[in-house]
Amino acid sequence: MPALPSRSPSLEPDAGAVDRGSPSPEATRRVDWWDWLLVVAIVLGLLLLGHATLFSAVLRPLVMEVEASRWGLFLERPSVLWTAMGTLLLAVRTALWFRYRPAAAATMDDAPVLTVIIPAYNEGAMVASSIHSVAAARYPLGRLEIIVIDDGSTDDTWEHIERAAACHPGVVTTIRFPENRGKRAGLAAGFRSARGEIVVTIDSDSVIEPGALLAMAGPFRDPRVGAVAGRVGVYNRTAGLIPRMLHVRFALSFDFLRAAQSTYGTVYCCPGALSAYRTSTVRAVLDGWLNQTFLGAPCTYGEDRALTNCIFAVGLDSVYQRNAVVHTVVPETYRQLCKMFLRWDRSFVREEILFARIVWRRPLRARILAICETTITNLRYPIAYASLALLLSIVVHDPWALVRVGIAIGVMSLFNMLYFLRMERSWAFLHGVLYAYFSFVALLWIFPYAVLTVRSRSWMTR
Repeated sequence: MPALPSRSPSLEPDAGAVDRGSPSPEATRRVDWWDWLLVVAIVLGLLLLGHATLFSAVLRPLVMEVEASRWGLFLERPSVLWTAMGTLLLAVRTALWFRYRPAAAATMDDAPVLTVIIPAYNEGAMVASSIHSVAAARYPLGRLEIIVIDDGSTDDTWEHIERAAACHPGVVTTIRFPENRGKRAGLAAGFRSARGEIVVTIDSDSVIEPGALLAMAGPFRDPRVGAVAGRVGVYNRTAGLIPRMLHVRFALSFDFLRAAQSTYGTVYCCPGALSAYRTSTVRAVLDGWLNQTFLGAPCTYGEDRALTNCIFAVGLDSVYQRNAVVHTVVPETYRQLCKMFLRWDRSFVREEILFARIVWRRPLRARILAICETTITNLRYPIAYASLALLLSIVVHDPWALVRVGIAIGVMSLFNMLYFLRMERSWAFLHGVLYAYFSFVALLWIFPYAVLTVRSRSWMTR
């Protein structure tokens, strides 16, 4: 399998790099051949899923045991129905993914005045890397403003911010809170101070690629666009097994799922690592977003999806920009990973409930697709956990049932890796297969616990 050179998070050019010019015709034909092969494989895989070949060949013995169990008949039909709907949803997402094209980036001549906001809390030296990456990006200097907010850090973050700001006089503005007020308060201070027509938010543990800002500004030529999501990659990809697995997961989450959602203007979450908004729109919804509560508790995390919901509420679209790339630091330990997913799942529960009220205001096509997607996606939780409980009861009498489930997980994950291989042709797809087993064994507890603790306000990071 030909391996493509991976993007490096470093912003400095490789001193030993050689300009090899444009790819040869032979290399281009080879890439096209691989692309068509993967497209055919994906289509054939969807057809096989549609005909339930995997279901009958691998899981049929397990299904027979389910039918013989006391509660099996109550679960079998809903599971089969959800599987059929899920396969149809995957086929629709795939078609939309093939159709997706990023908007043309802004040019140095027509780029709007833009403000980049970087909130930081106990980030240390990484915040300087974030600031330098923005200042070094391709963008008209007179139309770029960078606002960095120190949210009451107790380490040396402020010193790193001051030193980085001194390297870019007239471009970087700094704000320091005397105490920790939370990420929303930091972002709100930036939104209120911004001079740009467009505001871009970047996490302080992230660095952007040089063309990211021009790319993020491009979609705003369309007056219906209120928010833009960038493409998030893993900065510390080589730091261990968990970052390597997350690299594959992020690729599928952003360059598959968000690309499909972008075709109907409903990217559900514009990520904190890299997003852009119309300044006028953000200010119109700022107070409600800043003071958001859920079940009587103030909302702290999940500010990115909450702000995306605010954009939908005023009737604007959110889209994905594939060519705007940011590299963010991800968890390296299981404990850190669980904390991140707990925050994500808690905010997911909260914002899904809010989105269910907003979705009816979306244009007809977007409304139909969004309702179908959220309904089918959310049904997986009760069906999956009920199936897991039934599986555990069956395994007691037939341990081979677990083996059959393991085979099914492997086959399905290999099919999903066809999508990843179309984005990045490397052996990293094996980490995606490993992640499927890892999440089944080690992460299934997170969503139920997140539901039970949805009112929690702690970020659990530091």
